[in-house]
Amino acid sequence: MLRSLSGRLLILTGIFVILAELLILVPSVARFREDYLTSRLERAQIASLAQLAGDMITEDLEQELLRNAGVYNVVLLRDEARQLVLSSPVPSEVVDTYDMREPSMARLIHEAVQALFTREDHVIRVIGNPVREAGLLIEVTMPAAPLRVAMVDYLRYMVLISTLFSVSTALLLFLAVRYLILRPMKRVIGLMRAYAEDPEDSRRIITPSASVSDLREAEEALRELETQLTGALRQKERLAQLGSAVAKISHDLRNILTSTQLFADRLEGSQDPTVKRLAPKVVNSVARAVNLCESTLAFGRAEEPAPRLCLVALADVVGDVIDGERLALGSESISFAEDIPATLRLRADPEQLYRVLGNLVRNARQAIEVTGTEGEIAVAAEESDSHWLIRVSDTGPGLPPKAQENLFTAFTGGARKGGSGLGLAIAAELVRGHGGTIELERTGASGTVFVIRLPKEIGLQPLAAQ
Repeated sequence: MLRSLSGRLLILTGIFVILAELLILVPSVARFREDYLTSRLERAQIASLAQLAGDMITEDLEQELLRNAGVYNVVLLRDEARQLVLSSPVPSEVVDTYDMREPSMARLIHEAVQALFTREDHVIRVIGNPVREAGLLIEVTMPAAPLRVAMVDYLRYMVLISTLFSVSTALLLFLAVRYLILRPMKRVIGLMRAYAEDPEDSRRIITPSASVSDLREAEEALRELETQLTGALRQKERLAQLGSAVAKISHDLRNILTSTQLFADRLEGSQDPTVKRLAPKVVNSVARAVNLCESTLAFGRAEEPAPRLCLVALADVVGDVIDGERLALGSESISFAEDIPATLRLRADPEQLYRVLGNLVRNARQAIEVTGTEGEIAVAAEESDSHWLIRVSDTGPGLPPKAQENLFTAFTGGARKGGSGLGLAIAAELVRGHGGTIELERTGASGTVFVIRLPKEIGLQPLAAQ
């Protein structure tokens, strides 16, 4: 029970209520002592009035009046003269004198605590104002033991009442918290455990129903989290199924392309000028497709293999990419521009670099084709002391806001209707594998520009030119 929230709350509530009662109890005991002494002064005054009313009272009657008043003797100050009205033998000397005329609370508390912790029986003197102005002052001597006994009895009574009040308050608060907070929390915990058993089942997502605003906010936040997690798990399952399907397709497609590659090799022997010009490109394209299928089967996971770095003539790779896109054009409404220094060679995996540039140029072509207008796609490159920079720009309509928010995320960053966003996601992963970065430099109605930065120093030994 002590480890549970309800048990600790119950104990803490009891402790705090007892502390509060103690803060009230000490002044209460001080007031009780003040009332006790004041009542003794009033009784003593009444007894003295009996003496003053008659000419003479017997000694036995005088002693009885003093016993009823609970004092040893009574002194009245009347007309500036002190008068011993009633008296009896005092067993010992007076130890303390207490003045009850307008005492402060601090003094009353101090004297009450002192009286409680003084066990010896001794005589005290008490001074006060007579009732109804029957004199200027009344003074009595009395034993301190009965006062202490009365104070202890009163303290025990108050402690008992305080304890009962504390226990009752703590129990009521415990029941209220258990009903209003702990029970809804246990319900939420139960729903979380049920959801954890099958997080892909959307029927197990929590439905907020708490009446307490804070708990309801927690339930709403949990519902949002569970909804996102369920969607992510479903997406992961679809991606796993897609990966399995891609692997199977790649296996069969590799066999088909291998046969196609054999047929394409024979085209190189043709005497037709057009065939002679296009045959090497067909052979290269088929070879790249075969290599891609083999890579897909090789890594078997949702990540690209490490690049095989070598020095590559960028102009040759860009030329192959643009030639392939020219063949894919249905018209000549789109022009291509290359600004690549002929001597520029960079360290990269030629096949992966071809895929990166191919995805960027293909996306640009498709974006311009959707508009049905003329446009231009340009690929430019430059180098600095530390990096090679490649810019792919177009005069298309620009990227929509949704595509910009999830630019390099598969299945969410598609820039055109029906697009999957895989091209940019693949390009970004391949560039990261080279230790570089790819980013959107600008986009708008005037077109889009992507920048690829490849580092010259990546912790590898320089490679010889091939």
